[in-house]
Amino acid sequence: MVEPGTLVTPQTAEEPLLVVENLKTHFPVRRGLFGRTTGAVKAVDGVSFTIGRGRTLGLVGESGCGKTTTGRTILALIPATEGRVTLMGRDLFGLMPFELREMRRHMQIIFQDPYGSLNPRMTIGGIVGEALTVHRVATMAERREIVPELLRRVGLSPDYVNRYPHEFSGGQRQRIGIARALALRPGLIVCDEPVSALDVSIQSQILNLLEDLQTELGLSYLFIAHDLSVVSHIAEMYLGRIVEQAPSDALYRRPKHPYTWCLLSAIPVPDPGREQPLVSMTEGEPPSPMNPPPGCPFHPRCPKAFDMCREVVPRLQPLDGEPDHLVSCHLYTAERRS
Repeated sequence: MVEPGTLVTPQTAEEPLLVVENLKTHFPVRRGLFGRTTGAVKAVDGVSFTIGRGRTLGLVGESGCGKTTTGRTILALIPATEGRVTLMGRDLFGLMPFELREMRRHMQIIFQDPYGSLNPRMTIGGIVGEALTVHRVATMAERREIVPELLRRVGLSPDYVNRYPHEFSGGQRQRIGIARALALRPGLIVCDEPVSALDVSIQSQILNLLEDLQTELGLSYLFIAHDLSVVSHIAEMYLGRIVEQAPSDALYRRPKHPYTWCLLSAIPVPDPGREQPLVSMTEGEPPSPMNPPPGCPFHPRCPKAFDMCREVVPRLQPLDGEPDHLVSCHLYTAERRS
């Protein structure tokens, strides 16, 4: 038997598992009788980051900023317009179809909707074990041993293999989705808001499960979510771009980008006797990704915007003395300080 999802060992311990470089995903806008292309929705517009083996990167931001599109483009579920994604040293966008099929064993996804992502006509055993059959890594006899073990690992009874998705609660369905993602022993899992559709009491259980699995199996997560309990490093997106990236403790204690100030100030404080000062954005609707503003994409809503922000796009660069804290804002550029 070939062990599912056996990973290629990186050349060095420091080599990242995933490298995303200048990733862009633009969707054409067609109008008229003949479907003439009149523009493009720039859902992802120049995103770059890395994820190390056994690490988690939390991709956060308001709805519509491009988080989910980024995750699906990385997995080659959506074609990229430009950029490069390297997993385990291999350029995913330069692979032949049969090579990409082989690489899919090493990257999986956990979807947001734990019911809509499961085929209602298939049993749980069929859902979890399907990948083993598709990738031909286990015989039928081996599959009957692997699937119950996967269910047991995510906290479900092996006796559930012959049941159907409608017989389970939301939390149990998400555990089934996690078991399916683990079937091929991947190195990278994209967690697309895996707890947002669950009750608060269940969310912590699923987050703890994901954290335990990461420790046990050395998994790397791209964690798209609003709850950052298992996130050690955060990349914050706005209008298809990363505007700030830092370790979670540094981002909470020393936020630098005005967009981060606004988001953190809006988090409710669990103390009725303590007032939280609110940092407000300027009035107006968020810009359209089909027609983004010139300069910094956040400047129409930024309380600190000045002339340079309206003309020049700021680069994502590290702060002085903080190489792990990157920010895309003219407040911290040399031109502004001079």
